[in-house]
Amino acid sequence: MESKFKLPTETVDLPSKGLFYPEDSPLAKGTIEMKYMTAKEEDILTNQNYIQKGIVIDKLLQSLIVTEKVDYSSLLSGDKNAIMIAARILAYGKDYKVSIQGKEVVIDLSELQNKEIDLSEIKRGENKFDFFSSETENNLTFKLLTHKDEQLIEREITGLQKIDKDNITTSTTRLKHLITSINGLTEKKDIREFVDKYLLAKDARALRLEYNRVNPDVDLTVFPEGFEEGVDLPITLAFFWPDSRL
Repeated sequence: MESKFKLPTETVDLPSKGLFYPEDSPLAKGTIEMKYMTAKEEDILTNQNYIQKGIVIDKLLQSLIVTEKVDYSSLLSGDKNAIMIAARILAYGKDYKVSIQGKEVVIDLSELQNKEIDLSEIKRGENKFDFFSSETENNLTFKLLTHKDEQLIEREITGLQKIDKDNITTSTTRLKHLITSINGLTEKKDIREFVDKYLLAKDARALRLEYNRVNPDVDLTVFPEGFEEGVDLPITLAFFWPDSRL
């Protein structure tokens, strides 16, 4: 039976344009439909269990997605950022009041644009990129990280810090997850050994730069009034809790 109540929705353009998803994925069309936030979603935002587990934003976004059969875990990080920005605008408007470097400013979230990337070098449905290390003459392939990848990375880093709190492995752990092969070798043990023992810092930096170059995402650089240079958009408590104190 059709409900007598109507809920407005909006179509959100994904930075990836859907090019990296399998053809049978609803994300392959490059857009996703989202509903406006309701009182139910505000309950999600105040769920202390979700907050403590660090999954409150993911639970919120999953609740807002209307498009059917979306595999949330397969969302590229950049596409997830676009959905998060859209969710905030639909819920509380485009004006985001935040403190940056001690100054209270208002950011117009509707002015954020997707990064300009060269999509001509992308093969539809394939999340794979080549990288050549000129210093050590190694051929690498890497992929763009998904929500699932980010979760695995966070769990691994947290687990290692429980063993040794001074063991900060954020950079190398991310590299181990985004690199998919080295000179044709695809086994995880080979990739981990290469990153731990043979990946030069110069090459690691070049790989990160290449990743950022090809990664479709929202450009989160903002230019608040009174600032000479752009700054990264801070995602604070006020992003989804605009009534909280800064």
